Order: sequence, then C-alpha cells, then structure tokens
Amino acid sequence: MDARVDYRAEIVPNNTLDPLSAEEVRTAVRVVREQGSIGAGARFVSVNLVEPDRRTANNNGFGAHRCALVIVLDVAARRVVEAVVSLPEERLSSLIERKGVQPGIIPEEFVLCEKAAKADPRWRAALERRGVTDFDNAIIDAWSAGAYGDDRFPTRRLARGLTWIRGSEADVGYGRPVEGVVTYVDLESMEVVEVIEDVKVPVPPLTGHYTAETVGPLRRDLKPLEIIQPEGPSFTVDGYLVRWQRWQFRVGFTSREGLVLHELGYEDRGRLRPILRRASLSEMQVPYGDPTLTHNKKNAFDVGEYGIGRMANSLTLGCDCLGTIHYFDAHVALMNGEAATIKNAICMHEEDYGTLWKHTDWRTEHSEVRRSRRLVISFFATVGNYDYGFFWYLYQTGEIQIEVKLTGCLSVGAFPPGEQPTHGALVAPQLYAPIHQHYFSFRLDLEVDGRGNSLYEVDTVADPLGPSNPYSASYRAQLTPLRTEAEAVRDSNAATGRCWLVVNPSRRNAVGQPPGYKIMPGADVVRPFAHPGASVLQRAAFIQHTLWASAYDPAERYVTGDYINQNPDPDGVDKWIKKGRSLENADIVLWYTVGAHHIPRPEDWPVMPVSYAGFMLKPSGFFEQNPAMDLPPPRAKTCCH
Repeated sequence: MDARVDYRAEIVPNNTLDPLSAEEVRTAVRVVREQGSIGAGARFVSVNLVEPDRRTANNNGFGAHRCALVIVLDVAARRVVEAVVSLPEERLSSLIERKGVQPGIIPEEFVLCEKAAKADPRWRAALERRGVTDFDNAIIDAWSAGAYGDDRFPTRRLARGLTWIRGSEADVGYGRPVEGVVTYVDLESMEVVEVIEDVKVPVPPLTGHYTAETVGPLRRDLKPLEIIQPEGPSFTVDGYLVRWQRWQFRVGFTSREGLVLHELGYEDRGRLRPILRRASLSEMQVPYGDPTLTHNKKNAFDVGEYGIGRMANSLTLGCDCLGTIHYFDAHVALMNGEAATIKNAICMHEEDYGTLWKHTDWRTEHSEVRRSRRLVISFFATVGNYDYGFFWYLYQTGEIQIEVKLTGCLSVGAFPPGEQPTHGALVAPQLYAPIHQHYFSFRLDLEVDGRGNSLYEVDTVADPLGPSNPYSASYRAQLTPLRTEAEAVRDSNAATGRCWLVVNPSRRNAVGQPPGYKIMPGADVVRPFAHPGASVLQRAAFIQHTLWASAYDPAERYVTGDYINQNPDPDGVDKWIKKGRSLENADIVLWYTVGAHHIPRPEDWPVMPVSYAGFMLKPSGFFEQNPAMDLPPPRAKTCCH
C-alpha cells in the first residue's frame, strides 16, 4: 500500500462490534418507517450499532446478530422515540417513547435555524438598530440553549442563534460578530420565539478571513518534508481489525462519540493480554466565563448536544495526515433518514517518535539505540467555530496516549473602541474573545490482563523525620486502595506526582506483584470556576474532578447520561456512584477528565494554533521487562550499534 488514498469498497461488517455499514443504516431507517408508526416529517437523530453487553456476549464471533439503535424526533407527534432494529431479520425489536427529553441538535437543523432567524423581522430590526443592513452576508450559529432555571420556553426544542456579518460570500471568517443580539429559535416549528437585545456595539472592522489567498505574502523558504515507507506500513488491517507491533484492536465509530477503540490488547509471549474492552470520548463541555448577555449561556456539550461523530471531517492526505495512511470511512444517517458516508473519517498511520531507548557504555564506547515508532488513530471534528482532533497513540513499549488537539476559530464578541474587556482579551481591533475552558471526559472500560480489576491511588510522599530518614530527604510511593465508587472520585495533584493504578489482583507478574496499568495525568490541570449550585455543575458534574470510577453497567454509556440537551439535572456519573458499588476485583469503568484553560491572546486569531491536552496509560508491572527490547537496531548506515 502506498501513500495515496485507498478508495476501496465499503467494508462489510462481519463482527458484532463493527460499526454500521451504509446499507445497514438504510435498513434500520426503512424498518422504523415501515414498522414504527413514525409520522411524516420525522427527523432521524442518529442510527448506531447496539453493542453487545460484554458480560454476556462473545464478541469474537463472525456473522453474529447485529442490531441498530435508531433515535427519532417524531415532530408531528412531539415525541422522542428509541427503536431497536434487528438487522438480519429486518424487524423492529422494540420501540419506546422517551418522555421529557430532547435529543441533540441535528446538523441539518443548524441550516434551518439560520434560515428561520434571517427571515424574522425582529432579528432584522435588531441588526438595523446597530447599523447593519447587509442581511445576505449574515451568518447565524445555532448554540444549544442549555438549562438555567430562567427558561421562558421550557417545553420547546430551542437553539440560541448568534450572528456574524461576513464581508462577502467568499468570507469564511468569524471576525465581525453582532454583539448583544440573541435569537431563540424553536427547532421543531422553525419559528423565532424571541429576540433578546442589550448593548449596541459597532461591528468590528476586520473580517478575520484566513485563507491562503487573503493572509498576505506566503513564506517561500519552506522545503518539502516527505514521510516515505517504501515497503509499506508495519500494520495489517482486516476489515476493522488492526494488528501492529504486538497490538491488536478493533476500530469502531458512532455518530455521537466518533472514534471508538474495542478489544485493545497486547500480545506478550504468544498470549493476547487484554487492556481495554472499549475506549472513547464520552462528553465535551465548554464553559465560558463572560457574564454578558451574548456569552453567559455558552456552555456547550459538544458530544451529547450535537454529536461529535456526525461532525467528523473527511480527512485529506498531505494536509490532515502525512505518510502512508489507512483510512476508515464512517456511515451516518442524515436527518431525513438517508445514509451518508463521511469519507476518510478516521486516519491511521505510523510516526517516528525519536529515541525509544539508548545507552552508551563509557568504558567500551559501545552504543545501543532504538528508535520509537507509534501508531496514530485519529479523527477531526468541526463544531461551529472550533475544530477538535482526537488522537490515540499506541507505543511499542505498551503505552497508550490520548491527546486532544484544539484549533479553529475563537468564539468572539464585539467591543467598544478604546475599551479593554475584563472577561477576555482583545484579539483584533474592537474584537475580543471571552475567557473559557474545554473539558473532555473519556470513558475507559478496562480489562487489565483479564476481568476483575482493582483501583489504587498512587502518591509520592516524604518519609517522616527520624532515624529512618537520616538526611531528611527520603521519599516513597504510597498506594491507597479505592474500594468503592464514592472513594474513587479523585483529583490530580502535581505536588505528589499523583497517578492511579489499575491492577488484576488474580494474577502475578515476575516479581510477585499484580500486573497493572497506570493512568498518568497530563500537564494541564484545570478546575471549573463556577460556584456550587451553578447550572453548569448540575449538568456537567464530571468537570469537578479528574477521575471518576464506576462498576460496569451497559446502561451507563455517557458521563452526562443519554440526553443532556436542555436537561437541567441529567442522569450522569455523579448519580451512578451513589449506588455504592464495589471496585474491588470488579469490572471497572474509568471516566477521566481532561481540561484545557484558555485565556485568549492575539496570537490565537484568526485561527488558533493547535493547543494540546491529554493523558497516558502506562504499563506498571504488566510486562516482565521493557517490552521493546526485541526491536531491531536502526538500519541507517551512519548509526552506531
């Protein structure tokens, strides 16, 4: 396989964990239409695989029974329906109505929302009062309405429309916001229910246009950099099953979460040792700190309120991915029920990662060095103004790294000339970006070396003063068992080098200890600034702590529950842990919170350079020794070994 895009035929699913094919999406929609008594004009929110319960199912079988979960917004009947379709039988297995919930906003509703707002005379009048009459070049982004207790239309399906004025049809920038105008649109009837105004601030003068044709002279001194693998990559792909450098896993995808990794394990001495049964992004939450009307309800849940998978990009060779690439397509349902394929939604390739291990014997001057290589599995999604990349790295040493790459355009506001904002920073003349944060919750369904795991908190502590500490400088690692869900609500602590250790107490390694994996926090530790009782903490309790742990339950899929949109008190991890389930020798699910704190700066405009946030899973007693000792020396002729 070479570095060109491989436009192969669609993969035919043959495993219970393979994501749905386009044909399966079409089948599921057709069955629901024919057998589900769905009204005309119903909107299909999502169609995804029903994954088998890992406690009872054998997921290794081929041709096993496959089902799809179809979530439908039956607009005519004003109801939300969950339907399960047996795909091989083309039969409706179940259909239930979910009362009192709102599914996430569908991407097609963004377009309809903008159209409805721009046609409303109240919106036009609000812009005219600010000296804006160029309605054709206005754009309106549909933000989720949230749930704040002061909602005037609590039973409606709402979006908050925020307006920008572009310089022309070719303008793709976010540089000219209309401050002080918020347009509430009923997404079912597509009518404007309210236009709220406060301040009248001039529209900033610059567009924020950022294309290569508009930024000025481009650099001319950048030479080509090519990644070449003349013998092809070191991985093999069989459908959605991937093998690379003793790693084995299955690639999955859902329209809500995006990329999912299933059955991830490492082959050690002829045995495939499991580590993760399932791993994915569970939720995102982006709280803004600006109290003004336009920005104070910006608290988006980009997974549960929109569906990050549905907004995945089609990746481009040489731009998004470099080298010898294998792509996986994703198949989703459009709002009208048609199946759509996101071409090249998932990118997989190898990267050189510098020195893996090295030592030079100073007596003999003999040097041994091995280079590190990692496998990258990633996807990018665009959520309105922001772009997020989600990268999973597998290393030859058995390490697993999760990294989020944050880029795209800041969500900005207009500011009066000559003044300075208190809750943000000026990034261009009369243009400011509010202070905000990004939180990402990752769901890690663990199975370290087999079922039945236990969890420990690991801190490094100083020994007490006394004879056993003769120079007052000794210290050690201290392990604290976290035996219940309530005990396992934890925060990172850089002062003690805190990490967490998941072990299999039923096994022993070469030194008589249980094999395990450590969860190592990243460098950016973020805390929310909302006060207790704030709606954002009610809805996004997970952002208050770095780590949560729960006993496995197939119904507990998302850290903020199944339905977060406009939900003031969702059924999430903060509720589940009150069950008090044991985490000792149990099926453990970790919910790990990654945070990024963003005080904007002019260098983030008009498109923000990538910012990084993440964490790592690191083997700890899982292997007898460095598992990469058997790597061959580099082939380079100039390399000494």
